[in-house]
Amino acid sequence: MTDSLTVRDNRTGQEYDVPILDGTIKAADLGKIKTAEDTPGLAVYDPGFVNTASCRSSVTYIDGEKGILEYRGYPIEQLAEKSSFLEVAYLLIHGALPTKAEYDAWVHEITYHTFVHENVKTFMQGFRYDAHPMGMLMASVGALSTFYPDARNISDADNRHMQIVRMIAKMPTLGAWSFRHAQGKPYVYPDNDLSYTANFLSMLFKMSESKYEADPRLVKALDVLFILHADHEQNCSTNAVRSVGSSQVDPYSAVAAGVGALYGPLHGGANEAVLRMLKRIGSKENIPAFIQGVKDGNERLMGFGHRVYKNFDPRATIIKKACDDVFEVTGVNPLLEIAKELEKIALEDEYFIKRKLYPNVDFYSGLIYEAFQFPPEMFTVLFAIGRTPGWLAQWLELVQDKEQKIARPKQIYTGDRTLDFVPASERWA
Repeated sequence: MTDSLTVRDNRTGQEYDVPILDGTIKAADLGKIKTAEDTPGLAVYDPGFVNTASCRSSVTYIDGEKGILEYRGYPIEQLAEKSSFLEVAYLLIHGALPTKAEYDAWVHEITYHTFVHENVKTFMQGFRYDAHPMGMLMASVGALSTFYPDARNISDADNRHMQIVRMIAKMPTLGAWSFRHAQGKPYVYPDNDLSYTANFLSMLFKMSESKYEADPRLVKALDVLFILHADHEQNCSTNAVRSVGSSQVDPYSAVAAGVGALYGPLHGGANEAVLRMLKRIGSKENIPAFIQGVKDGNERLMGFGHRVYKNFDPRATIIKKACDDVFEVTGVNPLLEIAKELEKIALEDEYFIKRKLYPNVDFYSGLIYEAFQFPPEMFTVLFAIGRTPGWLAQWLELVQDKEQKIARPKQIYTGDRTLDFVPASERWA
């Protein structure tokens, strides 16, 4: 057998041929390696799934060494420049770019379903005035499962399609309402005359005017940000969606799990940490001292490096261009000058080059969001809206994959064994 791995178990002297397929071996094949028939087989210990594939997927391709990101085979650079978010959403869900008729029908469906039940509004109004928008989004997405109990019928293709359309359509409404709630402003209903992203901006910022019209450059920049965040392979939140979805729960509950995972500062909150870092640096003159602090282990350089990308993040180049377009409208954020100087110094410093630290997508996205006048707690909400089609594409793939089982990792038990129970009357005597 040519595509195989020969493993010699030094405990028994026995050799095993383990098949290699697509650069992987099956964990179950390692389970056949054991010291005796009545003992457990070999398992893999891999905290954080650093080198473990949990599924086969045709949604997103990443080559971290070469800085490649593709959705269904299409380079992210081309999609960001030439496509729209809803077209990318169609591509992720359906696996191919739409015809004109398919795209028009898709946009019509999503536009038609942007409104939510009035009881959802009452539900969201029940949160405290200082509730975090991500907490509100997570709860309201999960609550949608109670409004659409038919969503549990995940084996029906038409039913799955309807829930996917509903969720993509309603996420901006829920996100905008969580934003308005935190500001104590009345909720704004969707304006279905507007595009997906323009409608979102209207629900966020409309006041007394009869119609809110956002600058087209801002609409385009936010649309590009949504595209850049639409999917990113098996990251923490996607893994959460797949793991919860493996129990065959409805898609709203599975996506709510994804929102919960994205809520964490190690996942969705990275761009907020970049802003805090830039504000703490304060001016370009303070950058050399900050850089030295990073080298000495006293400071953390946020927004640099990536667990997947080893040389550069392809999304960072695109988002840097979007920065220019946004600041043309809003005026330059003074933090941008600090960010550019910090990037310049870090990319020329051997310390960071050696460690393959370079700006990632979070380094500039926070600056754009702040230019839109979003508070930092809204950053992850924007991330979640963009990521929703990716989560749903991964969920759809999961429920149709006959190889998938309910997620149930092994563990290595490290606690006590076979203790004798002592009754409370004796322990407390």
